Amino acid sequence: MMDDGLRGTEAGWEEPGFAILSRRGQPREVDGRLRAHLGVERLPEGMESVAELLRAAGFQRRPGAEVWERDGRWLRAGERLLDDGARLVWTQPIESDEQAAHRRVRYLGLASHDLRGSLANVRSYAALLLNGRIPLEPKAKRGLETILRNTDRALSFAQDFFDSSRADLGMLACEKERQPIEPLLATAVEHNLEAAGTASVALSLELPGGALPEVDVDGGRVQHAVEAFIRHQLLHAKPGEQLRVRARPEGESIRVEVRRDGEPPTPEDAALTFSREERAFREKKLEDPLRLFLALQEVEALGGTVGVSSDDGGMTLYLTVPIALASSPTLQV
Repeated sequence: MMDDGLRGTEAGWEEPGFAILSRRGQPREVDGRLRAHLGVERLPEGMESVAELLRAAGFQRRPGAEVWERDGRWLRAGERLLDDGARLVWTQPIESDEQAAHRRVRYLGLASHDLRGSLANVRSYAALLLNGRIPLEPKAKRGLETILRNTDRALSFAQDFFDSSRADLGMLACEKERQPIEPLLATAVEHNLEAAGTASVALSLELPGGALPEVDVDGGRVQHAVEAFIRHQLLHAKPGEQLRVRARPEGESIRVEVRRDGEPPTPEDAALTFSREERAFREKKLEDPLRLFLALQEVEALGGTVGVSSDDGGMTLYLTVPIALASSPTLQV
């Protein structure tokens, strides 16, 4: 990336365009690209410098850099004085960080569509064979069930990876809506009851006696974050331990906690809970570190916070999300 926040086009550096300005200001094209960069049918005449040439074409200079802009088109430009007094001028298209981010998001969208489409096809055929209409030997059935589970896992991982990559670019799609938080928490717990039972871990939802204030959030994002907390705690829970999902008002926010009563993590492990790359390198696994980091990105995109605390009795992952104002419209961020 250039240090002025601009870069060459995504497909490598686009070829610069050249022209020669005579001492009388008559332009002579060298390759035709400069005229295309300026978006004009013919080069303006009577120009004595590249700056005059660009201004005549409607470009404005960006302060502090040899960069020019017009209607979202960005050019880097320069010139060199030749021995005969003429000037060799050049332009080169570049893009802003915002344009690069949008281009990257489009690319991620294509990659996500292709990868998830292929995985979804595999899952569909496995589910079709398991629908009971086709007799299967026990070994074949177990194999298809394994394919189904692993495909679901891969689809979930792919979604998390692409969402986190979009969030890295500040482009995570979130649709805020005024809504109660209790159904989101109930669904998150319900989705993980089977996994908790398999791990011999008790999982419960504990809510105050009265209704909680409504929140201004993207429900899907909050539910994903809470489920990420639950799944992380389940990964570290031992048989007989207990997980409790709790919520309460805290100032202008709702605080949601996923508490594991049991053996606490080491201080070092607790400090790295939301460190995506560091945990992945240490644990040689990507899934849980990515999922928790995406939870952080989702909550922060909604104006909330996440954190971790531990004591002798266990570990708590928590998040806060804003309480909805008196009149809160649906917003896309």
